[in-house]
Amino acid sequence: MAILGIWQVVSSTQKGMNAITDIPYKRRFAEKDLSGASAMGAQWAALQDAGLAVAALAGLTPEKQDARVQSFPAMIRDAGGWRFDLAMQGISDMAAMMEPGVKALLAVADRGQDPTAAAFSLWCEFREARSALLSLVPDSDCPESS
Repeated sequence: MAILGIWQVVSSTQKGMNAITDIPYKRRFAEKDLSGASAMGAQWAALQDAGLAVAALAGLTPEKQDARVQSFPAMIRDAGGWRFDLAMQGISDMAAMMEPGVKALLAVADRGQDPTAAAFSLWCEFREARSALLSLVPDSDCPESS
């Protein structure tokens, strides 16, 4: 399987840079080093970090994580079966969307251009994909959002 990047918003000490354009230094790991549910949990966390980076590039304030997003890996693991399989595929698809998207946004920012509109579009796609995955968890298994 492909390698998934973990994105983190970091502050830079470089002159002329700010927290919005200093997105990320990447830590990488091979998915094959992780198995099943643990791989999914790590990928899910990486995607949430990528989402925060994209939101920052879009000029949005960070969203407050709700309980459903935080506990999704455990809830979908408990649901098991086709739901778990579909979630694994969906997370892989999200990673395939986010990694080149973030790279493109960073390239735009590195050229001194404004990535805000493109970042907002990617942010909307990210939120829709995440929402679709969250809908795989049976309602009785979802904690209340805060």
